[in-house]
Amino acid sequence: MNTRANVESSVGSAMITPAEISWTQRIYWLLLREIWENRSIYIAPLVAAGVVLFGFLLSLITLPHRMRAVSFDTAKQRALLEQPYQVAAGMIMVTAFVVGVFYCLEALHSERRDRSILFWKSLPVSDLETVLAKASIPILVLPLIAFAVVIATQWVMLLLNSAMLLGNRQSLATLWSLPLFQRALMWLYHIVTVHGLWYAPFYGWLLLVSAWARRTTFLWAFLPPLAIGVVEKIAFNTSHFAAFTSNWFMGGPAGGDPLMSAASMDLTSQLTPGRFITSPGLWIGFAIAAAFLAGAVRLRRYRGPI
Repeated sequence: MNTRANVESSVGSAMITPAEISWTQRIYWLLLREIWENRSIYIAPLVAAGVVLFGFLLSLITLPHRMRAVSFDTAKQRALLEQPYQVAAGMIMVTAFVVGVFYCLEALHSERRDRSILFWKSLPVSDLETVLAKASIPILVLPLIAFAVVIATQWVMLLLNSAMLLGNRQSLATLWSLPLFQRALMWLYHIVTVHGLWYAPFYGWLLLVSAWARRTTFLWAFLPPLAIGVVEKIAFNTSHFAAFTSNWFMGGPAGGDPLMSAASMDLTSQLTPGRFITSPGLWIGFAIAAAFLAGAVRLRRYRGPI
């Protein structure tokens, strides 16, 4: 019986070995693990959507009166109807960004703190694959989840808005003429380019801090840049570092930059993916992000539990 069991075990192990699991499959399961362990990745945007819908329902109470007040001006009616959709998208995207920041700060630090790193390192998965999977959450997964939540929320708002206008015997022509489909493409472009690709070095820095710091990762992540700005101001009475950081976070400096301003959200003339991909700032950011992620991989390889 023991011999037969040993043979069956050896046959079973021969059927599925770590070498036979492709790289994409390993990344896929690592991503699923991150989503399963960090449910705020999708719960937080859903909560933000719930808050938006609650506020929108309250605003519908006075919507018919406000629509009648500007009935003489079609442009004002369009602006009145479209504003809640932009606010909803902005709030959900900001929520996803905040979740991405705290996720990165905890991604590599928490597994050292609770000593689960000893278990994960026993699996046939490299440190590089683990770090890449964790970096993919804020760069790729969170933006796509936020976009899906934005679209679903806006469609619910559209149906509620339509029901309210019909109930008050008002026309739906202005509401359904809103460029929601075009806006959806703009939001997708914005959230993938700015919140994903453009912020890659920022997320890489946070993961590096998460792999290095023993405690208070938030302070270690944000105090060094703050200290650089303060020292520059005291020593040279300039604010170049602060200006550069501010412009970078806003999607690039004003004037000729291929990126849109995240503050204005004016995406109408900013759908230029070719110009964005060929932007030197993007590729410099990728190089910086790669350096930060390489440091995080090395730290995870050699640093043990806290």
